[in-house]
Amino acid sequence: MSGGPTVLTLPSLHQPAREVWDSCARFKIVDAGRRWRKSSLGATACIACAAQGKRAWWVGPTFPVAMIGWRMIHGLAVQVPGVEVNKSELRVTFPSGGWVQVKSADNPDSLRGEGLDLAVLDECAVMKEEAWTASIRPALSDRKGGALFISTPRGHNWFWRIYQRGLQGGEWQSWKFPTASNPHIDPAEIEAARQSLPERIFAQEYLADFIEDSGGVFRRVLEAATVPADMQPDKTHQYAGGLDWAKSADFSVITILDLTTRQLVFMDRFNQVDYSLQKGRVQAAYERWRPDVIIAERNSIGEPLLEDLQRLNLPVQGFMTTNATKAQIIEGLALAFERGEIGIPNDPVLLGELQAYEMERLPSGTFRYSAPEGMHDDCVMSLAMAWYAASGPYGVDTMESIYR
Repeated sequence: MSGGPTVLTLPSLHQPAREVWDSCARFKIVDAGRRWRKSSLGATACIACAAQGKRAWWVGPTFPVAMIGWRMIHGLAVQVPGVEVNKSELRVTFPSGGWVQVKSADNPDSLRGEGLDLAVLDECAVMKEEAWTASIRPALSDRKGGALFISTPRGHNWFWRIYQRGLQGGEWQSWKFPTASNPHIDPAEIEAARQSLPERIFAQEYLADFIEDSGGVFRRVLEAATVPADMQPDKTHQYAGGLDWAKSADFSVITILDLTTRQLVFMDRFNQVDYSLQKGRVQAAYERWRPDVIIAERNSIGEPLLEDLQRLNLPVQGFMTTNATKAQIIEGLALAFERGEIGIPNDPVLLGELQAYEMERLPSGTFRYSAPEGMHDDCVMSLAMAWYAASGPYGVDTMESIYR
């Protein structure tokens, strides 16, 4: 039998979160930057609801993200004497009879079920809209429940649309909070992010801006396209290269950057050429420009080709491409364009790849970078590796100590 409401001391919320908490709106939309403590607000709301004998769902876009909510909810709930924890169902039940269950929106059909008093939709900008419209919203109807939408933005998608609805007032209400509005975040950390991230990513992830064409990665590309196409080697300059090997229908691309001027001075792009000829073209580029280092992809076919080039005494260093390492070099290249630190030739293929390149924020909070479906990114990857060589551990400042 259910008891009375549970007496519970909830964690303190910072002032911006308290503003959301105190609102009487039925549907609350919080567009906030990373590390704003959105999840803390959502977990607290779920626990408070269940402690009053009511029913709440915490819904994440994927199971791993949902587990973040589960750990927070579980950590708060177990402080209450008599609370029942069902780890297999990710559900906690309070002595009052109220409960919180954590769900994933991977399969919206799995969200159909009991009536709810509250639904918290975490990182809903990367959640399927169907999860809300077809499953969660109907579950709130019979009990006239409310919802808390918490997310960093992702372009002008359905989260943006409901945010706009909340700006009109009524039972919907919206808030926008940059990361800096969290008083517990060191401003120096935010400034460090501003310096290390491309402008668009920082605006979206830390300023909570809705970037209309948020899929784009590289800005000010045309402004950088001022390098003549017929550049010649200068023996007083240092050079570095990037090499992206062809896979099936893709292209192999070798790029050479002048480390002195930070300009792309050479690019060779080719496909449907056997590997012995590909290695010959790479060696020819090396003989002409004499780069101090060539960063080459070593995934799959890259490893044996890299070893062959090293046996030819070419200064080739392997680069293992993962989602994390790819993000590192792409973001570094994007920053270079934004800051006007790199020059490129007005090559239509290169410009097309750069302007079309996309980013996608995954439910985990990381980014995936790629060319649009049906397009290539070989020039982008080769240039990104060359820029990594020019500005990273193989750059001008460390080249002498490493290679001389």
